[in-house]
Amino acid sequence: MRIVKLSTMDNNGGAARAAMRLHKGLRALDIDSRFVVQQKTVEEPGVYGPHGTTAKLYAKTRLLLDQLPVIPHWHHSSGVFAPGWLPGHAWQRANELNPDIVHLHWITKGFLGIHDLVRLNAPIVWTLHDMWALTGGCHYDIDCGRYRSQCGKCPTLGSEHEHDLAYRMQSAKLRAWQGLDMTIVCPSRWLADCARNSKLLGQQQIEVIPNGINLAQYYPLDKAAARQRLSFNTDSKLILFGAMDATVNERKGFSQLQSALRQLVRTGWGKRASVIVFGSADHGQPPPADFPVQYIPPLHNDEELAALYSAADVFVAPSLQDNLPNTVMEALACGTPCVAFDSGGMPDMIEHMQNGYLARAFDADALAEGIAWVLEDTSRWKQLSQNARAHCRQHFELAAISKRHLEIYNNILERQRQAAAN
Repeated sequence: MRIVKLSTMDNNGGAARAAMRLHKGLRALDIDSRFVVQQKTVEEPGVYGPHGTTAKLYAKTRLLLDQLPVIPHWHHSSGVFAPGWLPGHAWQRANELNPDIVHLHWITKGFLGIHDLVRLNAPIVWTLHDMWALTGGCHYDIDCGRYRSQCGKCPTLGSEHEHDLAYRMQSAKLRAWQGLDMTIVCPSRWLADCARNSKLLGQQQIEVIPNGINLAQYYPLDKAAARQRLSFNTDSKLILFGAMDATVNERKGFSQLQSALRQLVRTGWGKRASVIVFGSADHGQPPPADFPVQYIPPLHNDEELAALYSAADVFVAPSLQDNLPNTVMEALACGTPCVAFDSGGMPDMIEHMQNGYLARAFDADALAEGIAWVLEDTSRWKQLSQNARAHCRQHFELAAISKRHLEIYNNILERQRQAAAN
C-alpha cells in the first residue's frame, strides 16, 4: 500500500508537525508513505519538496500570489484567510507517485488549488487541521457560523458585502467538490461536529482520529535538570504559554492570559511565579501583569521542547478557538498539567480537574482560578502530572493512531475492490 500525503509545509506549524508525525508513524509500520510538500525544511525519508533555488523561490512566490485577492481587505481583516484560487502542481507530483490513497493535510498558501482535488487519481482522505475546508477561506470562524449555510459578510475579511470573497470562494468549493467522494478525518470531536453541520462537507464520511505523538520523544524530564538546561534560574512556579505567533495572533488568547495573570497578582501569585512565552518575540508587548517574563523564539527541536514542557509547572492554552493543538498534547505527554478554556477541541485532551483545568469560556478570572488550582497543592499537582502522561498514553500514542489510519485506508481500498468486482 502506498500513501501519498500532501501538506504545504513539512515541519513549520502545528498541522505540518502533526502530518510529519503520522508520516513517520506509518513508515514505522512498514507502510510506503510518501510526503509531498511545498516548503521542505527537514531531511526525512520519503519527503519530497522543490529542488534548486529557482523551484524554491517559485514555491515562496506562490504563497504571495494566492493572497492577491485578499489585498483589498488587509486594512480591515483579522485572522488568516486563504482563498485557494491558485491552481497548483502538487496533484501531478502525487499522481506520478502512483498512490493507492492520497492523504491531504494543510494544503493552502498556493500549494493545492480548490479545483485540483478532482485531478487526483486515487481515493482522498483529508485530515482537517482547522476550518478552512468548511469555509470560504478563513481558517477559524470565531463562531461566525456562516459556513453552515452561506459565507458572506465575512468577519475575518472585515466585509459588509453578502457576495464578498468568502461567498465566492465557498461557492467555488461547492462547485468543484460536488460529487467528490472523500473521507474526512477530524482530530477533535468539536471539528467533526463542525464538518457534519457544514454546507461543504456535511455529506462526506467523517471520522474522528486525534493526532498522534511519539511518547519516546515527549516524556517527563527531571524539572530541575530541565530548568538548568534552559537557563531558567528560578525556584518559583513556572507558567508556560506558547504557540506560533503567540502574542500577535488574537485567537491564541494572549490578552486573555494577561487578564488572568493580573487577577493572579491580586490574589498573591505575583511574587511566587514566573511566565515563559515561547513561539514569539515580545514585539514590544507589555509584560503579563507584574510577573517576571521571559520570551523565547519558536523551538522545532523535540528534545528542547520536551525540556521546556518539563521545566514548567503548568501550560496555559487560552485559545478562543482551536482544534487539537500540539502544544497541549506535548505538555501533557511531558507530565505538565494544562489549563484552557472549555471550548473547541480542548476537552478531548484536558479532563477537568484530572490532568488539568477547563475554565469557563472565555472568562479570564476563571482561567486565573484554574492556574492557581493547578499550582497551589503539591500533592495534587503530582497526581495531575501522572494523569496527564497516562491520558496521552491511552489516547494519543503514535503507533496506535497510525494503525487507526491504516484501518481507514484498508476499508477504503476494500470498498474500491468490491465496487470494481460488481
